Amino acid sequence: MKDDVWKRDEIASPCVKLCVVHPEERICVGCYRTIDEISRWSRLTHEERAAVMAELPGRAPRLQKRRGGRMARLER
Repeated sequence: MKDDVWKRDEIASPCVKLCVVHPEERICVGCYRTIDEISRWSRLTHEERAAVMAELPGRAPRLQKRRGGRMARLER
């Protein structure tokens, strides 16, 4: 019997277990996927997963907007 762990030859989920959907952008703040992409991930083909993974870095800046804080109050 082999002690090797069976692994699939597929793109792993980008989930980082920080599952919160941004209310305006409608993407997960942890992995940047949409709800649809998250729910369909296990059924996506290798090519579809690769396409999603390629888009994720471009989505990150959408969540970098600050709401204001102290500096916004001082500017009033």
